[in-house]
Amino acid sequence: MARFFDIHPHDPQPRAISQVVAMLRDGALIAYPTDSGYALGCRLGNADGKDRITAIRRLDDKHHFTLVCHDFGQLGQLVQVDNHVFRAIKAATPGPYTFILPATKEVPRRLLQPKKKTVGVRIPDHPVVQALLEELGEPLLTSSLILPDEETPMTDGWQVKEELDHQVDAVIDGECLPTPTTVIDYSSGSPEVSRLGAGDPAPFV
Repeated sequence: MARFFDIHPHDPQPRAISQVVAMLRDGALIAYPTDSGYALGCRLGNADGKDRITAIRRLDDKHHFTLVCHDFGQLGQLVQVDNHVFRAIKAATPGPYTFILPATKEVPRRLLQPKKKTVGVRIPDHPVVQALLEELGEPLLTSSLILPDEETPMTDGWQVKEELDHQVDAVIDGECLPTPTTVIDYSSGSPEVSRLGAGDPAPFV
């Protein structure tokens, strides 16, 4: 049965954040609110957590997992960005965007899109996520909590707990918007909008 954390969306309680982070360090898979719906998250080195996300969402090997970062410095250690891409992403973050970029050697091979050796990265604009990432001190391996046969992420904490009570270890209740991130794919070197979501695509078109 998943633990349920009622965390203030704008002023997260440090004690509750520390409890969730302790669970993450112990191998937990969590469901948490972001600025673009709920997401599933675990530590990068948690192979079992990745497998559980894959099973919950019924993902294939073409899926781009996302590394959720606290800031741009952390993001820059995980993906290769030239000056032009750097400026474009820097101007759009934090915010509801996911960027697909070539991964650095810091990213475990099992997290990469097999053919392209790319990975998704993002910096969310959500106080709870920022507090989690700051306390954890490393990115979260994440995927939007979009259940099979659905097109948008879940947005209600109690519904998440009801649906996934025996599939995740913790659920954080909190505010989030129902629209997923806008995905900007830099795999080919130039930006391509591969999913239109909450983020304005205009700067990348």
